[in-house]
Amino acid sequence: MKRRTGQDQSITRQWRPATQAVRGGTARSEWGETSEALFLTSGYAYDCAADAAARFAGEQTGMTYSRLQNPTVEMLEHRIALLEGAEACRTMATGMAAMTAVLLCQLQAGDHVVAGRAAFGSCRWLVDTLLPKFGIETTTIDARDPQQFEDACRPNTKVFFFETPANPTMDVVDLKAVCDIARARGITSVVDNAFATPALQRPMEFGADVTAYSATKMMDGQGRVLAGAVCGTEAFINDTLLPFTRNTGPTLSAFNAWVVLKGLETLDLRIRRQSENALKVGKFIEGRVPRILHPFLPSHPQHELAMRQMDACGPIFAFEVAGRTQAHALLDALELVDISNNIGDSRSLMTHPASTTHSGVAEDKRLEMGVTEGLLRLNVGLEDADDVIADIDQALTAAGL
Repeated sequence: MKRRTGQDQSITRQWRPATQAVRGGTARSEWGETSEALFLTSGYAYDCAADAAARFAGEQTGMTYSRLQNPTVEMLEHRIALLEGAEACRTMATGMAAMTAVLLCQLQAGDHVVAGRAAFGSCRWLVDTLLPKFGIETTTIDARDPQQFEDACRPNTKVFFFETPANPTMDVVDLKAVCDIARARGITSVVDNAFATPALQRPMEFGADVTAYSATKMMDGQGRVLAGAVCGTEAFINDTLLPFTRNTGPTLSAFNAWVVLKGLETLDLRIRRQSENALKVGKFIEGRVPRILHPFLPSHPQHELAMRQMDACGPIFAFEVAGRTQAHALLDALELVDISNNIGDSRSLMTHPASTTHSGVAEDKRLEMGVTEGLLRLNVGLEDADDVIADIDQALTAAGL
């Protein structure tokens, strides 16, 4: 590959996803390194004062400050945009930085947001607590029913915001139906696609305007760094999002960007193996627990929709036991699987959302979302699936299941 081939979109957009994930966005220095270079610098120097003035005026390409641009970060942004099928991408320090920025950059007092009620706890906090502080009205609905988006619309509705599959209840949203409603009304559809990543689901192919990620999850996928990303049109990213991030500074570090670049090289391999493992583990658990929420099992109420929208199931699903006491007993009996609130890791992890990730959500809202005291969320890793099953088998027995 030539030095600038990886940034020539007339070439890279013709590559298949697995090739894009390894080589997309790569820009080699004069040293000809094969692995992407890591640029640990806060600022940049100019050959003359006129160059500095021209760059700040937007008349000359080049870097000015790492709060705005960094060569390593830029390579990651090119690569994610390619995988997403988006015109542009901006990365941020965390997934929640991305979610906050993608909402606040386009909303103001008097606007209205319709959001899916099943969501990560911090995303619900944005909708329920932060946005109203700025005079932004919000309505939460059951996103599994597209008609509820239609019914919740007001003349001042500006954004639809939802996750699919949702964290942790695995609700699946009909992307085309909801995005069609948004497009017809001139509303921006923002999809949190962290559970699937573009390796398994590409919301823009169904009409989504913007996708947002915790790249901490499957994109890094090995529990190493935090990162977030927002993808959209060049106009949205450069004219709407960039002024917000330029002046508020939710910047992704060059080192973390480099780590995520390395993670993307194996994303397709990891997520497909973890999907296979998760389906095998899910089939085992289904016969042992009162209820399982796994979109690729026929028992899931939106199984057919998930099969149409997603290429594979991903590593994450949820199941229910009798209550918190039994849930904690099961967790405490685990020997291989870690008790952890993270997801998207190459290690198998299990958590009790009601007492961790969603503990800050009011009980009535948690129950409305489906986050019961007996709900457990499982991230199935890259271990041998039979070893994961053996550990869960003995933990279920220890918990009386």
